[in-house]
Amino acid sequence: MNPIKSEKNDRREIFGWLMYDWANSVFFTTVVSALIGQYITVLAQQAVGENGVVLNLGIFGTITAKALFPYAVGLSVFAQVFFLPLMGAIADYTNLKKTFMAFFCYLGVFATCLLFFVDGNLYLMGTVFFIFANLSAGASIVFYNSYLPDITTEDKRDKISSWGFAAGYISGSLILVANLLLLQNAENLGITINMAVRICLLTAGIWWGGFAIITFTLLKKRRPVRDIPPGKNALFAGVSELGDTFRQLFKLKHTLLFLIAYLLYNDGIQTVISQSGVFLSQELFVAKGLPIDTSFLLISLLIAQIVGLFGALAFEKIAAFTSTKTAIIISLVIWSLVVIYAYMFLDTITQAYIMSGAIGFVLGGSQALSRSLFSKMIPVGRESAFFGIYEISERGTSWIGPVVFGFVAQMTNSYRQAILALIFFFVVGSIILFFTNTDRAIHEAGNLTPEEAAGKT
Repeated sequence: MNPIKSEKNDRREIFGWLMYDWANSVFFTTVVSALIGQYITVLAQQAVGENGVVLNLGIFGTITAKALFPYAVGLSVFAQVFFLPLMGAIADYTNLKKTFMAFFCYLGVFATCLLFFVDGNLYLMGTVFFIFANLSAGASIVFYNSYLPDITTEDKRDKISSWGFAAGYISGSLILVANLLLLQNAENLGITINMAVRICLLTAGIWWGGFAIITFTLLKKRRPVRDIPPGKNALFAGVSELGDTFRQLFKLKHTLLFLIAYLLYNDGIQTVISQSGVFLSQELFVAKGLPIDTSFLLISLLIAQIVGLFGALAFEKIAAFTSTKTAIIISLVIWSLVVIYAYMFLDTITQAYIMSGAIGFVLGGSQALSRSLFSKMIPVGRESAFFGIYEISERGTSWIGPVVFGFVAQMTNSYRQAILALIFFFVVGSIILFFTNTDRAIHEAGNLTPEEAAGKT
């Protein structure tokens, strides 16, 4: 059966796709990066001490207050290693890509809204809600990313992917400003700081779910390129498809090399993002015996968001002038310098603001260009399955990095040692990417390079 013919580069559908970045970016900015990590960590520390034991797992060891949130991020993503590729494979055999995306979107929205009820000694319950929210957010992005090849030609992909991240930065900035105003005026409004944080978490969930309606209204369903084999159901076909996807991935050696590089360097990126709130609050306030200034954390993230808007667009221009691969490597060099700066020099709020600007500048470019480049390296008809593997280390869904970060923090009782350990991911990922022939990967997948696609159109 032939797939439904849908026009690519349709502005209305692209707008709908961009709106999901606008919708769900508030989860990764307000919830993951800004508030939930330090909020749950402080609740745990108030209950058991600065680095007291919150869970005793017997022969598997213990989890301390400082390691609780990093381990929660790691656990939420470790489950995705097995779950998301299978869901993506099933979607490739059905027209349920949009349905799956909506289901996980609103499951994540529900779990995020439940964070409003976390207070006092309920930090473990909050950790569970966060795990479900983060897992669902990652699942929805599998299908969101897999729409990129459906709606754009290769020559438009870097630009559209970058504009998606730019839309997310604008959205995240608006919500962060609102959160900052609420937190700074909490006492005048007659509410506690904790209540203000909980309202911010609830608002993030409502924003995510509300604007996602636009996405699901404008995105079109697509008939799969391949049908389910006769006599087989979608689950069986999905398991078979997943096996075929991995076999094909190992045949596409340069796509596999890129994916390995990406899983490494983006694991480092996501760990910096998800642990930045905890790192800054602990090193600049708790370690000095000062009360945590939540407004400062939001200002830091707001700076990253605003600079990130321009950084995403700037790196798209760098990619057009050099190449997508070169632009990504440049961003990874800057990421390595960021973690070295955090380890050696970060000691004041002003320095933290400078670091936030540097993070923002490279954040959008490295992620948007990676997503676009990978979309050109995968065969037609297997987009969801391949992006299910890719999503293992997408926004907010890294797992090795947070576990390494949490382990080093627990063993050394130092967040500085933990953040320095992340340089491994950037250096090794950059080296592997440098030796990856990306043009060959694109051709082996049966696609055109951007230059070839531009000439064809």
